[in-house]
Amino acid sequence: MKRIFTSLMMMLTALPLLAQGWPKDYDGVMLQGFYWDSFNQSKWTKLEAQADELARYFSLVWIPQSANCGGQSMGYDDLYWFPGDDRYNSSFGTEAQLRSMISTFEQKGIGTIADVVVNHRKNVSNWVDFPAESYKGVTYQLKSTDICANDDGGDTKKWATENGYSLSANNDTGEGWGGMRDLDHKSTNVQNNVKAYVKMLLEDLGYVGFRYDMVKGYSAEYTAMYNNHAKPKFSVGECWDATKVIRDWIDGTEKTSAAFDFQFRYSVRNAINNSNWKELGRANGNQNISGTNYPNWPLVSNNYESGAYRQYAVTFVENHDTEKRSNAAQDPIKKDTLAANAFLLAMPGTPCVFLTHWIDCKRDLKAMIDVRRAAGIMNTSSYETTADNLNYYAVTTTGKRGKLLCVVGTGAYTPTDNNFVKVLQGYHYAYYLDKGLETAWADLSSGEYEGTQEVMLTAVSKNSSAQLVYTTDGSAPSATNGTKVASGTKISIPMNGETTLKVGLLIGSTVSGIVTRTYSKPQAVETRDITIYVKDPGWSNMYFYMWSDEGEGNGGWPGKKITAKTTVNGVQYYYQTFTLPTTLANFNMVFNQGSGQRQTVDVTGISSNSYFIIGSEANGKFSVTKDETLGIEAMTAKSTALLKVYTIDGHLLRVLPAGTTANEALNQLRHGLYIINGKKYVK
Repeated sequence: MKRIFTSLMMMLTALPLLAQGWPKDYDGVMLQGFYWDSFNQSKWTKLEAQADELARYFSLVWIPQSANCGGQSMGYDDLYWFPGDDRYNSSFGTEAQLRSMISTFEQKGIGTIADVVVNHRKNVSNWVDFPAESYKGVTYQLKSTDICANDDGGDTKKWATENGYSLSANNDTGEGWGGMRDLDHKSTNVQNNVKAYVKMLLEDLGYVGFRYDMVKGYSAEYTAMYNNHAKPKFSVGECWDATKVIRDWIDGTEKTSAAFDFQFRYSVRNAINNSNWKELGRANGNQNISGTNYPNWPLVSNNYESGAYRQYAVTFVENHDTEKRSNAAQDPIKKDTLAANAFLLAMPGTPCVFLTHWIDCKRDLKAMIDVRRAAGIMNTSSYETTADNLNYYAVTTTGKRGKLLCVVGTGAYTPTDNNFVKVLQGYHYAYYLDKGLETAWADLSSGEYEGTQEVMLTAVSKNSSAQLVYTTDGSAPSATNGTKVASGTKISIPMNGETTLKVGLLIGSTVSGIVTRTYSKPQAVETRDITIYVKDPGWSNMYFYMWSDEGEGNGGWPGKKITAKTTVNGVQYYYQTFTLPTTLANFNMVFNQGSGQRQTVDVTGISSNSYFIIGSEANGKFSVTKDETLGIEAMTAKSTALLKVYTIDGHLLRVLPAGTTANEALNQLRHGLYIINGKKYVK
């Protein structure tokens, strides 16, 4: 018997460890740390600076594909895969900044998810050549024979034949895409390159998992192959579909990967955009919605093996491909962003919050995540419809610590179950917690706030005589320490410094279920002045329209009418000074003659005092050139104020005493352009 047991253990030890796809009973929330063209908001340095705040609410942050794509790019035209030289200096920062961010996230308890684009790849100089990359003594390079035979509907093969190249003999194992070369994942060379790439992401750069792009472009068995090789803790695929194809894809990966729950997203979009909240019942597997049978259920529904696929459901309500963009129609949720996220964060699966929603609705989203955690909702939690009609939808989710009742919609609904108490409400949503949690509650989450804030304190308890006791000095509340109040009391917290609020549930002389919130006033934002000069083009009216990816702007179109002029070297210029936060790396401008009148092309990437000349008109817009001979200030003048020295992209380097000259301020800095008190200097 001993020999049999020993042999069995040896066999089990010899078996390869399979990737788990997504952890069972996982209770984390993920942030999509970018949106389309979020080149400023998603800089590695900017995301890293938010690590402390993000760590309070998110266990995972998904970032854009992080290698150099040969120009400004969101990463989906991937050119390089392996570190070395400047191959990981991307539109979001340098390789060093990337590594620093991932390391900081890890220290704070955040895992970083890599965007893995291996369905297709960008070429170097023609239709079929790829870069050769040396990494740890091995050269990795895809060949023309690694391109699918039917790429671009046969156009690639035609070009290759005419120019003396050969493609693979294999057709694509999934859907084709004409943007770049579709890779033949049957190729051993492709497999070896991808295996080395994904393993490097985990073991070298420090990612914890993958978001696979466009997985319908190649057979699911290859995702299984790559995951079984690299063994990520987290893997999620973009299987963009509205049917059970998503479930079948998960099965095809041998359950080594989760998938984004597009059907969940469609249910939320339809409910909100069509003003029919009953449609959220699709997420719960209701057989008949508005008289129409809907057989293609979200992954979180009960219809797939009694919820067995919830573990593999990464739910979301918006992403970079569905959001509203200025230059593309897309498929956005048109209203009720808060209600959409309230439903998302009350449901099982692993919720993925969109960066723009986090930026715009941070106060509400923080509180929602706090409630989700209080109930202990996991990706495998069960739930059921509590009430629904055209104007509202109510769902009860059972977490590992208690139940959360979420009500969303434009209509009024009050739970009939007396076992729930309201702990949070906002525009078109409300959260109720199971009284059995026996805890105190404060509805304002920790964070930075301006001015005095009201905080609602609630006793989540089955004991009708339960009170609350709170302190604001960080000390533990007790029957003899703190202020006693009834459930439902609002207290005011002035934001004069840092305040630690502790609230406990008081029953008799016993205090339990203490919650802690830390509040502070936002730190003063460093600003800098940037002046824009435009040579007078002889227009009857001049408007400056300014905007940035970070929401900075000077009003709606057509911007501000400019009348101020100055003379530089005998030439008249219109000018306007903008006071901007130093965290704003750059911004964009359009010069125009007024609403409905003629305008220039977009002028992008402005980061310092600049002089522009408006040129000739073509295709309905005037050209603009930058006069590089102006704007370089003299360096010997004495300043009467503190000197603040910034890099050209807005990072504060030094603060020096009044009377310091620019020459002195730039001493020992490397050659280049700098901003000193809003003016450009060259060293």
